[in-house]
Amino acid sequence: MAATAPSRFYLEMPVQFLKGVGERRAQLLDRLNIHTAGDLLFHVPHRYDDASTITPIGSVDVGQEVTIIGRVISKGILPTRKGLRIFQAVLRDDSGMIEAAWPGQPFLDRSVQKNDVLLVSGPCRFFHGRQLQPREWVNLGAEDPGSAAGRVLAVYPVTEGITVRQLRALIDQHLEALAPLVEEHLPDELRASLGLPGIQEALRWVHRPATLAEAERGRDRLAFDELFFVQILHRRANAVARAPRAGIAFEVKRTLTTALKDALPYQLTGAQTRAIREIFADMGSPRRMHRLLQGDVGSGKTVVAVFASLLAMENGYQAALMAPTELLAEQHVRTLAGLLTPLGIAPVLFTGSLSSGARREAEARLASTEPLLVVGTHALVQEATAFGRLGLAIIDEQHRFGVEHRAALGGKGDRPDTLLMSATPIPRSLALTLYGDLDVSILDERPPGRRPVTTLLRRPSAHDKVMTFLDRELAKGRQGYIVYPIIEASEKLALKAATTMYDELSSGILAARRLALLHGRIGAEERDAIMRRFRDGEIDVLVATTVIEVGIDVPNATVMIVEHPERFGLSQLHQLRGRVGRGAEESYCILVGGGGPDTAARLQVLVDTDDGFEIARADLGLRGMGDLFGERQSGLPMFRVADPMRDEALNVRAREAATAVMEADPDLRSPAHRALRKVLGQRYARAMELFRVG
Repeated sequence: MAATAPSRFYLEMPVQFLKGVGERRAQLLDRLNIHTAGDLLFHVPHRYDDASTITPIGSVDVGQEVTIIGRVISKGILPTRKGLRIFQAVLRDDSGMIEAAWPGQPFLDRSVQKNDVLLVSGPCRFFHGRQLQPREWVNLGAEDPGSAAGRVLAVYPVTEGITVRQLRALIDQHLEALAPLVEEHLPDELRASLGLPGIQEALRWVHRPATLAEAERGRDRLAFDELFFVQILHRRANAVARAPRAGIAFEVKRTLTTALKDALPYQLTGAQTRAIREIFADMGSPRRMHRLLQGDVGSGKTVVAVFASLLAMENGYQAALMAPTELLAEQHVRTLAGLLTPLGIAPVLFTGSLSSGARREAEARLASTEPLLVVGTHALVQEATAFGRLGLAIIDEQHRFGVEHRAALGGKGDRPDTLLMSATPIPRSLALTLYGDLDVSILDERPPGRRPVTTLLRRPSAHDKVMTFLDRELAKGRQGYIVYPIIEASEKLALKAATTMYDELSSGILAARRLALLHGRIGAEERDAIMRRFRDGEIDVLVATTVIEVGIDVPNATVMIVEHPERFGLSQLHQLRGRVGRGAEESYCILVGGGGPDTAARLQVLVDTDDGFEIARADLGLRGMGDLFGERQSGLPMFRVADPMRDEALNVRAREAATAVMEADPDLRSPAHRALRKVLGQRYARAMELFRVG
């Protein structure tokens, strides 16, 4: 009887039962998130070695960049007088021999054996003869050198216990059985308009490409799929957040808003004007606004939020701004009062530490239908807090709040519009993915007049000179911060700690100054008290951890010193730098750290630019994406193929395609879109439930 052809359910079979796997290898594949036959098929290469242009070893000249294939005829580890250990191998083909050297990688002696065939790419230099210094290489095992020539070889992510060659052979063994089981889900018209290959063809191209261009086209199709489905879910989430509950159609009456514009002592930037226009268009729509306002430190987000608040107030509604700390809420009230006093408006403060009398008075005003702007903390979302006519909910430093807090404020009142604000810049390409369920306004200009912070990179040996410089600034009446990566000293980490250095500095070079210690283990009330004393000039220097990353404005603080900056991300360092430079005096950020050339090059990015978006782009490129979605987006998957930073253009096309599909068929019920709905159910079951696509 003829064997039955594998069905689609074969893709869901545990990988252990595939020929050539077994229980032990399945445990290794599990570390790579390969649990089923389908996971193996979608485990795509992270790079390719192009063996289609091989240079014979005998023809390699010093100074050339070449790719060669040769068999290992000898190997070993060469120690140097400086303690560096170099793995060396002599490779031979029919035309000759050449030495290849891997400095600092003696461990390769365990994985490269005599008679193994290596494909090696890199420059050839002269060192006691010709020597190749591999940039990329792959061990082809005992394969015939001639059989690899002319091919593009897939190089897969692997784990200890399984080699690239073994994984490539395993995937190659099952490719023709598995690929035909994957059903096409993108409509033909959509694929044609985007120039994308079919899904089965794309899988064959990524695993067994004839050319690098073919591999790239296959990868683009798989990356597009991931971006497209996430954008579909975002579009659905946006619709769920806005459409079922009609919002308030605010009318631009130009009473309070025009009065504020006339009263401002400066001109709005083009980015602020654009953001206000986008927000007003949203607020004027009968649908609920669901928008993120993203801007660098000092880009003027607060003023934009005030314009939105006044639009709500001139329509007879209330606006609420929620901040993550009482100290920040108090700062917002002072800032807003300065802007709104000419209009005869006083913002209302609502926090947990208000006296009982002040709280009752504030609660009464919130519960009335009086148009007002209230600024508060989590107290705004407590069950007992009632709004008489809330029309706009603004959430500052939105990433500091959990999903429940943001939803709770948005759920107060009568279907208020929601504006989230973030001072953590991320490139637009990533914002389209991270915040795809939100409309995004970006402030990418800085108001004129704000002085840049001079940023310097210094070696640890300059520590005393840096502290002397700080002391000179303090003598002028200025204030400063010194930030450390850890709270207490550790035997495992050779790092300076905040508590240890606080004691050392207090009795040493800064003994004549007023120092205070601030870190995350100090209670919130005490932290706020210390920050108030620093703000009021009662403390000269805050010795702290990154707990000050999001803090209050202290215009008199002109020096930020960060010890061991190599332990922080560039974006985090940029946020720390934003704590200074808020006054009229010249300010400094001094990074005191070690590390090699790569570390110095990374930190130099911060020295060279103060553009938070450029810094974020560099940071993401160097450190990787990490967990994109976190708490706010729980239920959405990590990408296996796509990279929203690298695939910026592809991401924009995916967003446009998803928007068009969802506008034409929001429930994906049409025959052309049923396959999309099916894949959503298979791949993103939890997200489907979260976004109510079903």
